[in-house]
Amino acid sequence: MAALYDFDTAIDRRGTWCVQWDGVADRFGVDGLLPFTISDMDFATAPEVLAALRARLDHGVFGYTTWQQDDFRSAVAHWYATRYGTEIDTGQLVYGPSVLNQLSQLLQMWTGQGDGVVVHTPTYDGFRKAITGLGRELRGVPVGDEEALVRELARPDAKVLVLCSPHNPTGRVWTGAELTRMAELAERYGVAVVSDEIHADFVHEGHVHVPWTRVAGEGRWALISSGSKAFNFPALTGSYGLIGDPADRAEYLRRMETAEGLASPAVLSLTAHIAAYREGGPWLDAVRAYVAGNLGHVAERLSADLPELGWEPPQAGYLAWIDLRAAGVDDAELQRVLVERERVAIMGGAVYGAPGFVRLNVGCPRAKVERGVEALIRAVRAVGAVR
Repeated sequence: MAALYDFDTAIDRRGTWCVQWDGVADRFGVDGLLPFTISDMDFATAPEVLAALRARLDHGVFGYTTWQQDDFRSAVAHWYATRYGTEIDTGQLVYGPSVLNQLSQLLQMWTGQGDGVVVHTPTYDGFRKAITGLGRELRGVPVGDEEALVRELARPDAKVLVLCSPHNPTGRVWTGAELTRMAELAERYGVAVVSDEIHADFVHEGHVHVPWTRVAGEGRWALISSGSKAFNFPALTGSYGLIGDPADRAEYLRRMETAEGLASPAVLSLTAHIAAYREGGPWLDAVRAYVAGNLGHVAERLSADLPELGWEPPQAGYLAWIDLRAAGVDDAELQRVLVERERVAIMGGAVYGAPGFVRLNVGCPRAKVERGVEALIRAVRAVGAVR
């Protein structure tokens, strides 16, 4: 299947206002680095999506638009039915400009100043900014530590559990049993759940994503997601959600349509979502297989040159979360060598609250991955305790 698509040919993204390539100096202080940073891919989106966008552009009229129509709703329902074996209630659907915007709205609905918001650590930095930026208290629990999760959810001022499913940055895919347990705990302690499932479409072979709708109980909950991550069109904006409680759903829509002035969504985002969810499955399967090959290459090179790391590919996603602590690496010195000597930009784990790790984006042609992992190996050997 992968032979139907070309993921090896590099597409020049410089000069396209691209955050990963053109904005690298904003985070690393130097222009011209080879970037493995923000979580978008260097691949063009699916041909079916491009064809639908071209047809919509040819129409030539871009007036105010509604997402509340059957083409969009049925496409989302089709995707969940065919990819996850899950029937969703399309009456629960809502829309937003991004998953982080949706998260912000839900936090404002379900929490007040100083309330506790529980997240798993390490934590996607977008969550941290949204939670603390609203004046809420971020309370981290290590991935897999149920005792810590119970302790934090049981605190009287804990109001929301923000779940990243699958988890970013680790790539952990939560099992159905784990999610069911989280739902039980959240309901027991009266904590609402916001499940960000934007990485769900990139779950790798041997693992299965379980949508929150399958485990949600009687408590407050929302599932937020977007096709933009898997099909690589975040610049079009656009996301959607499912909100269980009718009153909460009505309040969310009121906020978006009145307080936020976002009644009309981006028409190209709707067009892209419909095409992706109706026709883009084969392309997604192919790009996921290609990325799995990239991750396998990283594992092979690290096993050969830095075996003490014991690194294995993630269960989901195209982000290689690599624990370098066994190599005795100083984070600041590693970043200095990566930037100044190797001329690459790789996200340090401290961004996600985990010093001693790096996050390497391998959603790109294999040749770029090879350059990135070789640069990382040389830098670790240069600054680590193990030579």
